Amino acid sequence: MITLSLPSPAQPLLPPSSKTLNPSRQNIIPSDSRKNPNFEPLKNRLIRQLDVGHLRHAISTLDLMTQQNAPPDLTTNSILLKSCIRFRNFRLGKLVHRKLIQSRLELDSVVLNTLISLYSKCGDVDTARSIFEGMGNRGDLVSWSAMVSCFANNILLYRMKYSWIGEIIYGSVLKTGYFEADVCVGCELIDMFAKSSGDLGSAYKVFEKMPERNLVTWTLMITRFAQLGCARDAINLFLDMELSGYAPDCFTYSSVLSVCTELGLLALGKQLHSRVIRFGLALDVCVGCSLVNMYAKCTADGLMNDSRKTFDQMPAHNVMSWTAIITVYVQSGERDKEAIELFFRMISGQIQPNQFSFSSVLKACGNLSDPYIGEQV
Repeated sequence: MITLSLPSPAQPLLPPSSKTLNPSRQNIIPSDSRKNPNFEPLKNRLIRQLDVGHLRHAISTLDLMTQQNAPPDLTTNSILLKSCIRFRNFRLGKLVHRKLIQSRLELDSVVLNTLISLYSKCGDVDTARSIFEGMGNRGDLVSWSAMVSCFANNILLYRMKYSWIGEIIYGSVLKTGYFEADVCVGCELIDMFAKSSGDLGSAYKVFEKMPERNLVTWTLMITRFAQLGCARDAINLFLDMELSGYAPDCFTYSSVLSVCTELGLLALGKQLHSRVIRFGLALDVCVGCSLVNMYAKCTADGLMNDSRKTFDQMPAHNVMSWTAIITVYVQSGERDKEAIELFFRMISGQIQPNQFSFSSVLKACGNLSDPYIGEQV
């Protein structure tokens, strides 16, 4: 059974397979490695290696520090763990965890929170939860945010094993006072309900109870409504946000423009287009892509000239913007040749196509019955 109330202080927990390595509280000894003259040079070498992503070299330096009786302190281990997460080398991260246990250092909340993030990122929810529960009263706001994020990010596992736990986490966060302490906790809870189980009702309940909201909170809730099929709710929430005095940013506009596309609200979309130009947000790639889609899809025949004009006015293009214009050309049913020309312009500009780019251009080749170009692609 999972317990999410804060228990009394306890030792940090290991992955289930490594429990025998966990030292008792009595055996934990402080590190005096700072007294060793080799400590700072080796620590600096390790940090330089981490900065350039040489994790294996860093692990070798870690072993050397231990051999020279200058073992890394908690700060160094924390940096090392964060680098393992950054470069998604979870196997090395787990090795660092094991070395930490063997070092018999008393792990602080910073290291333990980083370990929760490590196991969350690699999908090991059970170990992340064990570390969290083992923190006892050392658990802080970051710990709760990391654990909520863990459940939100591991969507499939959450649905299979923990679909009932959201309300327990929510109740615990309310009880401990962390909900009121930081707006980030509310955002993580919204995502936990919305992304993990598609429970927009609970997500909105969290949103409504938040004592403080900011632009990020409003945009998050609007975006989740838009993504989960509640387009009109997203529009209404956008209007409520503006009435509350918050100025939308490029992420807000991108989500709302996508909703306009879904609902065919061309007039509203044009108003929003005028506003993003006025506020200098039309140059953003995400906003530009949303506008390209809107003009192409909001009418039966599609406003392809407006769509292309929007694309051409974008100061820089990436694979997302190129794929957007190629796709709407193919979907228009009469511009397959132009879509193929755009594709070759994209790759000549050193932009690497993604699976959606290939899918659209191959469909264009099929529409033109041109297997030769299809083979070239």
